[in-house]
Amino acid sequence: MAEKQVSGNLKLRIPGGKATAGPPVGSTLGQWGLNMMDFINPFNEATKEYQGKDVIVHIKVYDDRTFDWVCLGRPVDDLIREKIKIAKGSGKPNTEKVGKISRADLEEIAKIKMDQLNAIDLDGAVKVIAGTARSMGVEVEG
Repeated sequence: MAEKQVSGNLKLRIPGGKATAGPPVGSTLGQWGLNMMDFINPFNEATKEYQGKDVIVHIKVYDDRTFDWVCLGRPVDDLIREKIKIAKGSGKPNTEKVGKISRADLEEIAKIKMDQLNAIDLDGAVKVIAGTARSMGVEVEG
């Protein structure tokens, strides 16, 4: 059997356990001619524990209109905002700071996201998370 050809890679940010046939899920999957219920029901079941919190999903679409999907968990910026209790990042991150985050908090987030980061060890992962925090206008302590 020949290998299936990938015709598209989709990256969506969807509230966990709350995917519906409406936008963004329905409109995106519909463009690719996919049966959205084949995605929505398993996705909602798999992401129940994130109820209402955004999760990142990668969907690989094949030319025979089948697909695979992987849930990557919560976005790093959401985890940082939740940890330091802010509503949003700064519009001018270099000049306007919106909060501070400790090294311990960065390590906690890095451990959650370690398998998805481009880092060899925890220290490298912390640096990646710290970079995201700085780009949001959050001061990194330590």
